[in-house]
Amino acid sequence: MTGAADGADGGRPDPAEPGRAWVFGDNIDTDQITPSRFIVSSDPDELASHAFEDLRPEFSESVETGDFVVAGENFGSGSSREHSPLSLVGAGVSAVVAQSFARIFFRNAINLGLPVLICPGADAIEDGDEIHVDLDAGVVTNHTRDETYEAEALPEFLQSLVEQGGLKAYTKAKLDG
Repeated sequence: MTGAADGADGGRPDPAEPGRAWVFGDNIDTDQITPSRFIVSSDPDELASHAFEDLRPEFSESVETGDFVVAGENFGSGSSREHSPLSLVGAGVSAVVAQSFARIFFRNAINLGLPVLICPGADAIEDGDEIHVDLDAGVVTNHTRDETYEAEALPEFLQSLVEQGGLKAYTKAKLDG
């Protein structure tokens, strides 16, 4: 893995910065994201080293901080464990853009501070395209193809959770505030 979520400020990569698209199809379940044999750890870096291991073995060695995961319908179906979005956080993924998400994956990702956007036009993005995401406007820009795609903007409250680094950090800031 060439990068992890360890930006200069220790925070998450900024989805407004361009990164490479790693494209996956429909019905990618949590065992394809993080194979169940590796969920003995909750360490994001350890989990990242096994992200998509059976589906795209090159992912964990080649993903760079700021890259994006792009998928079709029903991304993150399967189990309710947090390991799958946590592996993407550990890998330094900026955001996941998909045509639709399994509800529990969507919630777990937000709770961990990983932006997820529902984008009906995500199927126009190809592997390796350079993209970035405007979370406020709900727009995905494909620099490679000079195209933009409308996504569902996250509600302000969910954006606050993501910006704080997830539910735990958000709650701590509120309690300390």
